[in-house]
Amino acid sequence: MNNKSNQSSDREENHSKKENPISTLDSRFNQTLRNVQGLLKGRSMPGKVLLTRRSNILDHSKLQEPSLNYGRSFSFNDADTSDHIAKALEEEVESLSNPNNNANSNKLKSSTSNVENLSKGAQKSVMGARATDSTRVMKFTKVLSGTTVILEKLHELAWSGVPPYMRPDVWRLLLGYAPSNSDRREGVLRRKRLEYLDCASQYYDIPDTERSEDEINMLRQIAVDCPRTVPDVSFFQQEQVQKSLERILYTWAIRHPASGYVQGINDLVTPFLVVFLSEYLDGSVDNWSISDLSPDKISNIEADCYWCLSNLLEGMQDHYTFAQPGIQRLVFKLKEVVRRIDEPVSRHVEEQGLEFLQFAFRWFNCLLIREIPFHLISRLWDTYLAEGDALPDFLVYIFASFLLTWSDELLKLDFQELVMFLQHLPTNNWTHQELEMVLSRAFMWHSMFKSSPRHLAS
Repeated sequence: MNNKSNQSSDREENHSKKENPISTLDSRFNQTLRNVQGLLKGRSMPGKVLLTRRSNILDHSKLQEPSLNYGRSFSFNDADTSDHIAKALEEEVESLSNPNNNANSNKLKSSTSNVENLSKGAQKSVMGARATDSTRVMKFTKVLSGTTVILEKLHELAWSGVPPYMRPDVWRLLLGYAPSNSDRREGVLRRKRLEYLDCASQYYDIPDTERSEDEINMLRQIAVDCPRTVPDVSFFQQEQVQKSLERILYTWAIRHPASGYVQGINDLVTPFLVVFLSEYLDGSVDNWSISDLSPDKISNIEADCYWCLSNLLEGMQDHYTFAQPGIQRLVFKLKEVVRRIDEPVSRHVEEQGLEFLQFAFRWFNCLLIREIPFHLISRLWDTYLAEGDALPDFLVYIFASFLLTWSDELLKLDFQELVMFLQHLPTNNWTHQELEMVLSRAFMWHSMFKSSPRHLAS
């Protein structure tokens, strides 16, 4: 009797294995999928905005031209919209774990064909309403008003976007430049700003006769790169702005001889410069004039940019040392992640002879600043800084999500067309909606793979 029972059990087990086309995935990966589903069903994914692409794209001609505007206005409460969006993403995750879906073994992409149109409230969310939702503003205010800021809570809130007028204070805290204790904050900032001023005077404000030949060449390269920085934003073409960029970059390079100045670091200063200037200048960045500020204010802004840049790059120093091994390592990991998520695209890129280094190196070097409209960069950097020390690893998933936004288009292109397309990606009309979609997919994929690294080596 027991033998018959065992034989029956074996037959059922074998039958179950035949019916499941993704049985090769180990139990840890399947458990991760179930965990993500559970998080989505409970809407309990802390600090993460779960957005998905709609089947109908917004008519951008009906939208106001996006610009970097730092007005002090709040927006509507988008909680209902978030529920619709999270439900759509939940359906996508469920489709990934559906054993009857034959495509799952090759392609773990989000499907957009079955996603319903969002309500008119979602159209408003395109302009970044999530970050200025009154409920979220109250949460930020509560966290920031404490004698000691609980950084874990701040990181969690910031992941989904920071209200623009709070961004300077939040970024300083996220990067560890400003201390979490409010009683010490003013004194520390004053001391660090004076320290930067001393360094700039010692290293930058000197004649070339006191510099080495290498230092002269480095300063010349910085002077060449500054006018090329964010060329489509007129603010960065102001002479005083370029002078501030030059002073920050040169001082940083002298203080960090292991890497020195590397092209691309100039781009990384720009989000800090805009955010810290927003404490003194209102309205659109295109209408700003840095000459309206006193030398003391400009010096303080430069100091904040310098220290925040230093703290940001501290965790990825090998991205900018000789041969930039950190970036090369992450590009290789990106290739593996894309292969696992979207095998057809990975195979097509490989068959066309295109190396990931040829297009993704710039993404890691400049953190996508050259790839998406500048008015979206501050929102993207909210998530970057909220990731903290885990940022380099999470960049891989953001960039995989970014690349696979155009998976269908990529499959139609030959080598030359791929190169041109990836160098000039069609993001000019992007709004917060597209950016949030990229970040949401990145979070979902990271949740799936971070505990199952063997899938990236299989």
